[in-house]
Amino acid sequence: MIPCMHAASSPHRFCVAPMMGCTDRHARYLMRLISRRARLYTEMIPTGALLRGDAERALRFDPAEHPVALQLGGSEPADLARCARVAERAGYDEVNLNVGCPSPRVQRGCFGAALMARPRLVAACVAAMRDAASIPITVKSRIGIDDLDDYPRFRDFAGTVAEAGCAALIVHARKAWLNGLSPRQNREIPPLRHDRVYRLKRELPNLVVVLNGGLADLDTAASALGRVDGVMLGRAVWHDLWLLAGVDRALFGAADPAPVWNDVLRGYLAYARLQDTARVAELVRPLLGLRRGTPGARRWRRTLGELARRRDATIDTVARACASPPSGDRSGNAPASFDHREAGLGAPA
Repeated sequence: MIPCMHAASSPHRFCVAPMMGCTDRHARYLMRLISRRARLYTEMIPTGALLRGDAERALRFDPAEHPVALQLGGSEPADLARCARVAERAGYDEVNLNVGCPSPRVQRGCFGAALMARPRLVAACVAAMRDAASIPITVKSRIGIDDLDDYPRFRDFAGTVAEAGCAALIVHARKAWLNGLSPRQNREIPPLRHDRVYRLKRELPNLVVVLNGGLADLDTAASALGRVDGVMLGRAVWHDLWLLAGVDRALFGAADPAPVWNDVLRGYLAYARLQDTARVAELVRPLLGLRRGTPGARRWRRTLGELARRRDATIDTVARACASPPSGDRSGNAPASFDHREAGLGAPA
């Protein structure tokens, strides 16, 4: 591990990417139990879902999640401004505009990566949100789309949104193909161009620049931090949540005790028991990535996955299924036997 000798001032030094179907409020709560300093992002929420749907339900989060940012999808400045005000009242620490998602559904809504072809519209959206709310307004983009992917165009896009008041630009360092590739393929096939993001930071030193894409572990993340203000990891964290256990010490220079696997699991199960309106499947899903790389991880995922599909499953049955903790966590601590009665979750079967 590359050591961090000092805590950085940027609040975006380490971020967990917004991921549809992944970073819901339950997953974010579990992530916060592992890392106190990682900046968390919601799934992308279209403006229409807030303005014409159940906004209270969509915006709900636990105070323990701070710092937490709301990611919005939209392209109408007035609608985005209204949503930014709602987000600020709800207590979010940041509003992030999605200008990177290439899915056909998002394109039909005239937002996401397609907006990279309209930098002035993005700037108008940022300015409207900035005028409507006092919390930071940020943008998450690609380096380009389709054949509009040369560096000068990317730099002009970044400069335009920065002048409009963008507090940070988070860049997935691949271009997006709007036709011909699926969203998953767009995360893997277009080549990574970290060099363009590093160059952007050199040429726009006053803009907070966060690198996303191709960062598989904390070593690669730490090596990037000498050239940008922050890093954002997505699937690497989702598939191995315990990766977050090293973030506070390695990247922020924190002297806090390393998290203990059993304490994290106990805390999450206690939280899950209080979520009366949530389905068990929703509460189990974040746990699937908690044991990657440890003995029994595959059996853990299979057992919990089967439980999530059972209509009669409860958090007590989930807790009993968690009776075999990993033989050692990656913070260097050997966890004690997990005590379900201490967690108030009933005795193991």
